[in-house]
Amino acid sequence: MSGGKYKNKYRIESTRLKYWDYANDGMYFITICTKNRQFYFGDCINGKMKLSNIGETAKNELLKTESMRKNVKLDEWVVMPNHVHAIIIIENPVSDAVETQGVASGRGDAVETQCIASLRP
Repeated sequence: MSGGKYKNKYRIESTRLKYWDYANDGMYFITICTKNRQFYFGDCINGKMKLSNIGETAKNELLKTESMRKNVKLDEWVVMPNHVHAIIIIENPVSDAVETQGVASGRGDAVETQCIASLRP
């Protein structure tokens, strides 16, 4: 696109992969922007970020990521005046489907169900 906005909203067309399930394991770079790019999170003063109360809240909520979501790790992150950048790592546990094959547990006595849960025979 030359200078226009994607769907009159975004500067660029989405780079999300159409057929990728973003719940899959991997490292993801995310950006969260404030509405209308307002400086809600603070301001840069003398080259250093000075967080507002809202910015402190955003930081504290971001730091809760790992305790709220056991399969998500927070890697590098930064709170800027009007947006947040973060790298999150999604690591899903080994599914029961793998365990039913005796791979994860070393047991061969599990029975696979339609819900991908295991039952003992």
